[in-house]
Amino acid sequence: MLLSRCVSAIDHGAIEHRRFMVLVALIGLVLASFAPRADAFGQAPGQLVQVNSEHVLHALEQRRAEFQSHPEALHRFVQGEFSQSFDRVYAARLVLGDSNHATSDADVQAFADALVDHLMARYGSSLLKIHPGLHVKVLSEMPLRAGSIVKVLTMVDRTNGARISVDYLFHQHAGQWQVFDVIVEGISFVQTFRSVFADVLRSKSLPAITEDLREGKILVGSTAIDHPLGGH
Repeated sequence: MLLSRCVSAIDHGAIEHRRFMVLVALIGLVLASFAPRADAFGQAPGQLVQVNSEHVLHALEQRRAEFQSHPEALHRFVQGEFSQSFDRVYAARLVLGDSNHATSDADVQAFADALVDHLMARYGSSLLKIHPGLHVKVLSEMPLRAGSIVKVLTMVDRTNGARISVDYLFHQHAGQWQVFDVIVEGISFVQTFRSVFADVLRSKSLPAITEDLREGKILVGSTAIDHPLGGH
């Protein structure tokens, strides 16, 4: 009995840690991939991360009271700015893995939109858990595959002194650097969601999975996260 309780506690801790990593990955994705400022076009991926992070953190701090009182305003802020720098379709194809070969572009696009909408609906309010004083420091850029992909290594400093490594993978799409994966403490956003959908893809079609996401029948992660990013 004692052993089972210990195992249960360990499993619960591991699950909560994974949930926290998913949340940090999502927040990191939002910080990196908000629509670039007009003067940010033509900048390197590392500069985009820095510029966009500062913009988002500043907006969240200045408009925190408004967003807390009016969640729909936060939703509009997220939906209005998020998308231009995140290649959601390419990321979705990576999430789907081998299963996407038999799917149409339209089905992949619909799945990508549904997944992003689902994550933002479930976790968008978690952006308000970002505490004042959070700082994102770009450490370096690492070209991969002859420069067609760039990995941006960053460190997120939390107010309690703890640091979290958050890395971003960029590639060029339509002449613009776009994020397609976020890696938190070595845990990939794409790989995490590939494992989430691997089993269900064996038993359901992609359109059916997309519909389930839209209707809330598939719950990715959990809203029971009480680890504020930047907090103690």
